[in-house]
Amino acid sequence: MRYLTMTEFQRPTLTLPADGKRLLLHSCCAPCSGEVMEAITASGIDYAIFFYNPNIHHPVREYELRKQENIRFAEQHGIPFIDCDYDTDNWFSRARGMENEPERGIRCTMCFDMRFERTALYAHEHGYDTISSSLGISRWKNMAQINDCGIRAASRYEGLQYWDYNWRKGGGASRMIEISKREQFYQQEYCGCVYSLRDANRHRRENGRERIKIGLLYYGQDAGTPQGD
Repeated sequence: MRYLTMTEFQRPTLTLPADGKRLLLHSCCAPCSGEVMEAITASGIDYAIFFYNPNIHHPVREYELRKQENIRFAEQHGIPFIDCDYDTDNWFSRARGMENEPERGIRCTMCFDMRFERTALYAHEHGYDTISSSLGISRWKNMAQINDCGIRAASRYEGLQYWDYNWRKGGGASRMIEISKREQFYQQEYCGCVYSLRDANRHRRENGRERIKIGLLYYGQDAGTPQGD
């Protein structure tokens, strides 16, 4: 099967809001950020990828697989990739007491807050006037929840804005899958944290399915939809 290249997709030309000049894009993974990156690149926006995802921690191999796929795609397009500290101890400390909260609940709000706070701080310290994230393109995520966290983080710094563009619209969600298959990205099967892995495996067990196996599925080889993280 032949997949469309970046230039063959028909995308709208994007512009940063409020005359923004430089974008720091928080990226959760390659499958979720592929379409976002290609759309931003095609629009000629000056941006860099910011990878800070301390929620992806069980096992460490999962974290490295997701990060390396994101690095590969960024290098392919010549986009700067900022690899931030892993910081898992801090994540677990902030998640204490929320271990049994459901997906899209307060634990996820904490997680988004934590990642956006670090993104906003880096943007403030390094001359970026806009932040955004690839998190919202996944249908598994609550876009309003994500945007609230992004806006809250950006509001801490004068001159910094959060771009709440809906990456799902205009066929973006479908192109996300198309690009994932074209690039044969690693296909994650759970959000990223140890609690989402626990809950995903519990659901599988209750439905007679095997437990998640790390590092086996890649797009273009097996069908599926990215959970995102």
